[in-house]
Amino acid sequence: MEMREITPYTMAILYDKDDDGRTVTRVLEDDTEYVLQGKPTKVIEYACAYFGSDLKGRQNGIKSVSGFYYKTPIPIDPRNRMYFFPTKSPLQSSCCWISHTHIDNSRKIDKTCTEILFKNGRKISLDVSHGTIINQIQRTAHIRYLMDERGRPF
Repeated sequence: MEMREITPYTMAILYDKDDDGRTVTRVLEDDTEYVLQGKPTKVIEYACAYFGSDLKGRQNGIKSVSGFYYKTPIPIDPRNRMYFFPTKSPLQSSCCWISHTHIDNSRKIDKTCTEILFKNGRKISLDVSHGTIINQIQRTAHIRYLMDERGRPF
């Protein structure tokens, strides 16, 4: 699987299918988009490894700090404010990962579909309830707060 580094400009890591029905990942950046072979969670795993950890370690660390046990938002690189949350269980191949930093707003489309508006004006639609997205945004904000507090000098 070809990999590219996730950067502070990465807005979303999205599940998709190619023309042959294989799972691919669409990576949205501020000003570009590219496609990688494989599942979005594999891209997140690679990004965690690139920054010196692994996904399981990040999840376990956040669980101990926050008490969040399911669909745990993770800090890929807290120094660069790179916090991502999963839209579903990361064990599901259709799980997408959204950068908390880039979200401007979200809007309910229907019971099972939500639109996310990014700060650069771009919009995406996800097959996830609006309540789930709002909950994930709030949980990620809480984790960012906890991590920021831990990094402050006394």
